[in-house]
Amino acid sequence: MNLSNVLNNFLTENLEQLKSQGLYNEIDPVEGANGPIITVGGNELINLSSNNYLGLATNDELKRIAKETIDKYGVGAGAVRTINGTLDLHVKLEEKLAEFKGTEAAISYQSGFNCNMAAISAVMDKNDAILSDQLNHASIIDGCRLSKAKIIPFNHSDMDDLRNKAKEATESGQYNKVMVITDGVFSMDGDIAKLPEIVEIAKEFDLITYVDDAHGSGVTGKGKGTVKHFGLEKEIDFQIGTLSKAIGVVGGYVAGKKDLIDWLKVRSRPFLFSTALPPGDVVAITAAVQMIIDSTELHDKLWENGDYLKAGLSKLGFDIGASETPITPCIIGDEKLTQQFSKRLFEEGVYAKSIVFPTVPKGTGRVRNMPTAAHTKEMLDNAIATYEKVGKELGVIK
Repeated sequence: MNLSNVLNNFLTENLEQLKSQGLYNEIDPVEGANGPIITVGGNELINLSSNNYLGLATNDELKRIAKETIDKYGVGAGAVRTINGTLDLHVKLEEKLAEFKGTEAAISYQSGFNCNMAAISAVMDKNDAILSDQLNHASIIDGCRLSKAKIIPFNHSDMDDLRNKAKEATESGQYNKVMVITDGVFSMDGDIAKLPEIVEIAKEFDLITYVDDAHGSGVTGKGKGTVKHFGLEKEIDFQIGTLSKAIGVVGGYVAGKKDLIDWLKVRSRPFLFSTALPPGDVVAITAAVQMIIDSTELHDKLWENGDYLKAGLSKLGFDIGASETPITPCIIGDEKLTQQFSKRLFEEGVYAKSIVFPTVPKGTGRVRNMPTAAHTKEMLDNAIATYEKVGKELGVIK
């Protein structure tokens, strides 16, 4: 290809730098379904890298109804929602999502990332300020930037810092509105946001409250999410979620008061300018949400497996951080060693990807393990044994 010399030099130099620092991530195609056992490069591996928390991505009932719906509705919605891409299926889904999150209404988007790009910028602008937890997801950060609001980061889950900055921002008189944004569950460490304290501070200073519960929905609150876990459904203005993790399909949603959802339908750009979710996906999502509403069986199995893996790795001497959820980080530290550790796990039959900067701060490289409801104890025992072998080989544990 006849690339620009400037571009070519930029790419070559920076890619080589990433590789030399152990920060370049190899992407491995999965040959088949993304279940508890996957095939990569012809090798069967115990899969600990999926966010398919409840195993619903391969659920037989969801596959059946998706196939039937495609026969009736086709493979795509055919248009953006405001033209004629809103199917009756989308309306039913959004009613079910509102029921799920305990709100007046909900709106669906093409991804969880799109939700944060859409919702933040539809409400906040250059005359406003956003108080954002330092460990918030990249999509929250990008949504804040897009809004052009003043971004005021506060130390991770530090309520004294949040209160001081909320007081300073609101009393400065510089901003029309001030919002506080946090993840419900922080995906790299597995800790849960201090929502009761955040709500208390928000009430004191009249802050807009915004919780991205991508990793909490289906996982915390008996499956209903982190807001439900604390009983704060009537106290949070924005509940954001993804439909691609515990729900097992694709997409995202915002749940809240009807007026908020009505506003997003006329002012959020991803809703206005991007084609709606495909019908087969929509019915699978709706059914998956109903499963979580009806039963805690998968939720309970997920937590049982998470506790089992944590106990096994901790007993071996691995640093698993302070996770409060089934998310189980194995913190190595050095980026190159982390990459090497993940590679050796792969060679021994365990698929657990390394997570390094910029996803996590430099020097905190880790292998992020995500047991799901679909794993068996035998699979987890085999994974723990592999961790012991590789950990001792590389000097991570004694």
